[in-house]
Amino acid sequence: MKKTLIQKLGLLGVFSLLSYTAAVIFAPLAYPGYDWMAQAVSDLSAANAPSLALWNQLTAFYNVCEVVCVTVVCIGIQGQKTKLLCTGVYLFAAMEWVSAIGYRMFPLSDSGYAGAFQDVMHMVITAAVVLLSIVSLSIIVAAGAKDKRCRSYGVCAAIALGMMLVGAVGMKLVPAGYFGVVERFSVFAATGFNAALGIHLFCTAPETRQIDRKKENGNENQHLSPSA
Repeated sequence: MKKTLIQKLGLLGVFSLLSYTAAVIFAPLAYPGYDWMAQAVSDLSAANAPSLALWNQLTAFYNVCEVVCVTVVCIGIQGQKTKLLCTGVYLFAAMEWVSAIGYRMFPLSDSGYAGAFQDVMHMVITAAVVLLSIVSLSIIVAAGAKDKRCRSYGVCAAIALGMMLVGAVGMKLVPAGYFGVVERFSVFAATGFNAALGIHLFCTAPETRQIDRKKENGNENQHLSPSA
């Protein structure tokens, strides 16, 4: 069955994930002394990090592909699923845009936290990203539990939310030498779920989306029609 352009663009989420994964794996090669088990991923893209140039090269597809993917998902999902799922996806898209723009504008000024204005703004962006991520994924999980048509979205969102919680809790509990290990659960959760949304869009046939819309309209008409 022929795929539409919007469906094909959904696969950019996979390219985004691959680009980010490549940066996380290979950027440390340009950062002498970097300990991936103890240091955060954001240290690799700090303003004075020796790995910054390589990081920017390897993530060239990451930011562009992730925002394009989640944007076309918002377009493609309109009317085909429940309003609850759409709300969750729209909030997740907002998080991706805040992340893409905010972290590019305010990278860490130094590895760790130097306390400069740029670092404060980086933390503000992080707080907004975390809040939007938790809220959006929770809504999508609820949508999956409520309607079987959204079940696969809910499962993927639950996995991503679980990874975020493992990262958030783990960073408080594990020794400093393992901070980077648990932190990577959090950073890959959103990128992985973005790819999952793109794959869902690619695999959902246009005819199926039309049928879903007709079912919703039919159910609404039944509720509105007077009883005999």
